[in-house]
Amino acid sequence: MNEARSTGVAQRRDRLIHEHIHDTYKSRGKLPEPTVCPQCRAIYHQGRWQWAESWPCQSHEELCPACHRIKDHYPAGIVTLSGSFVQKHKDDILHLVRHLGAQEQEEHPLHRLMNIAEHPESVVITTTDIHLPHRIGHALHDSFQGELDYHYEEETYFIRVDWKREK
Repeated sequence: MNEARSTGVAQRRDRLIHEHIHDTYKSRGKLPEPTVCPQCRAIYHQGRWQWAESWPCQSHEELCPACHRIKDHYPAGIVTLSGSFVQKHKDDILHLVRHLGAQEQEEHPLHRLMNIAEHPESVVITTTDIHLPHRIGHALHDSFQGELDYHYEEETYFIRVDWKREK
């Protein structure tokens, strides 16, 4: 006999379905095409944000997710660099980070460096996406070795990358 019938209580047949990754800055629906970001001038065209030389005068305007994150000071990725090696080789490390940031932004308008904050014991880099921090961590480890650790937040669009080298 069915337990729901024996207790007289109906079973719920609906359930809460969780998104695989929840990103509050991702558009919920399709934007009108073309849409231009008034901040960075990226264009939403053919279902994605991209760089373009020109766009129609009558374009819809809306902040792209990257500019929205920058405006809200709400990063999708944080890279923390620590250890005595960072302080000794800060110029080389930051040159590599800025180069990767420029390279990634050229191909993907939503993948940007937000801020690089230098502290006495560390350097903290914030980004608008989760791919750039992963790429930065991988490049630092390939170039300078050290200890690399990735932390993805479950069901959120966020990554924390920690890279450390003492000597």
